[in-house]
Amino acid sequence: MPDFQAWASAHQQRFEDVLRRLLPQPNASPQRLHAAMRYSVLDGGKRVRPLLVFAAGELAGADTARVDVAAAAVELIHAYSLVHDDMPCMDDDVLRRGKPTCHVEYDEATALLVGDSLQSLAFQLLAEHRLSDDAARQLSMIKLLAAASGSRGMAGGQAIDLDSVGKQLSLPELEFMHIHKTGALIRAAVLLGAQCGPVLAEQEINRLDHFGKCVGLAFQVVDDVLDAEADTATLGKTAGKDAEQDKPTYVTLLGAQAARRMAAELHREAREALGGFGGKARRLFELADFIVLRKF
Repeated sequence: MPDFQAWASAHQQRFEDVLRRLLPQPNASPQRLHAAMRYSVLDGGKRVRPLLVFAAGELAGADTARVDVAAAAVELIHAYSLVHDDMPCMDDDVLRRGKPTCHVEYDEATALLVGDSLQSLAFQLLAEHRLSDDAARQLSMIKLLAAASGSRGMAGGQAIDLDSVGKQLSLPELEFMHIHKTGALIRAAVLLGAQCGPVLAEQEINRLDHFGKCVGLAFQVVDDVLDAEADTATLGKTAGKDAEQDKPTYVTLLGAQAARRMAAELHREAREALGGFGGKARRLFELADFIVLRKF
């Protein structure tokens, strides 16, 4: 069995081809919009969320073609959120994944339409491809991603984030925000991957959901530490942006050292949630390690 780096690299490279195939082709009208969609999705990022989909799919023994579609849908939602987050009305950033943000490379109106189109395409993919032999189960998967993306998930977390600028949040308030803003889509990635395979026991789904919750929070804690300590070239996005915009973070609330301890505790809890799955959970274990221990 390949080591984690080889496994992740192979999936990242193959997934790039999946995205190229599922995205509208650049010569299809309207060409500028489709080119901007491809610009915003392709050739960038670590693909952590799709890797979580793949790892959970492997645990559940899911068909690769089905997992590919679920992973693409999750990544399209994530990419749309980044395009919108970077716009002047939100975080007003100029760099993402090491290249100019969509509204800088194209324009604000195009960036708005890119986000709208990527979100629509995510649900189109989930609806037009068979992900489960049970239609009701597939419908629940579509509902899962919708809930994770909307006002009670990612978008709601972003709304709280925007409303929290210049404010001092308590730890529970900060966790509530990030369980929605960052964690909801990560939890959905794990569950969608698992649900592409044979039906798991309710207890197993609950353990995977708890794993997703813990790694989702850990991801944000580590992001806050990196934003405070790493440079722009390393991150591929503007470093120090949270401090510049006076946003509450785990670093400003706890300090960097305590934030690292919190990430380590979430890491331990995530790994414990996978107990009982045995070797089937190997890639999820390794992704938890990567998320918490990453330096970039």
